[in-house]
Amino acid sequence: MQDGRVFSFFDLRSFATEAMASLAPGGYLQARVALDLAPGPVSVAALSLAAGAGVVTAQAGDEFIILLQGDLTINAANASIALGPDASAVIPRGRAFHYSSTAGAQAIIMRCAEPGEPGADQPLAIDHDAALEPSGAPLAELLISPTPSCRNHTSYKSASGTFMCGVWDSTPYHRRSMSYRHYELMHLLAGSVTFVDGAGREGTFHQGAVFLVEQGADCSWESREPVAKVYAIYRPA
Repeated sequence: MQDGRVFSFFDLRSFATEAMASLAPGGYLQARVALDLAPGPVSVAALSLAAGAGVVTAQAGDEFIILLQGDLTINAANASIALGPDASAVIPRGRAFHYSSTAGAQAIIMRCAEPGEPGADQPLAIDHDAALEPSGAPLAELLISPTPSCRNHTSYKSASGTFMCGVWDSTPYHRRSMSYRHYELMHLLAGSVTFVDGAGREGTFHQGAVFLVEQGADCSWESREPVAKVYAIYRPA
């Protein structure tokens, strides 16, 4: 809690819809509305791109981008990424790129501006079908259900290891509330999950949802069917 506000979760598709009502389409770095988050290295914004092309010479942090609608192509020295609706990518900090977008292209951006070196030389797409390896399960003392089987593929990790993006899946499970010492943006590829925050606010997200759990939130998790997601996480060292 900060200044009386309970840290919680945000439906980012709903946030984008509201933001676009007052946001004129424009350039990649300019046509943004920021989500109201605590000051720090992480920011999340809705982006409304004008049709056409542009150049970004450098940016102040690693950026995870998920396209909500339209088409966006990102070209760098040795990479070309074509994004359609629900596709996502990472643009490492300090890397120059060209882009072109169709009319109505809209996206959510999560930026990590923590000082440090990027984890890749070029932009990279998040592969929804990447091969997954077994990964750790939630702590046993938090689980209300049997221990789930979880798998993960990390597509991008900053040199410091604090910002990472990838794909994860799990069998159903239910855990008690835990304190999030990290930010996590999630795009559900399959299944659904219900959160309850520290104020008792409940929210259920289904396949296709894009949402954020903010650092400092206390949230439970309940999934009654297998879940798969793309994630972007900032976890301070």
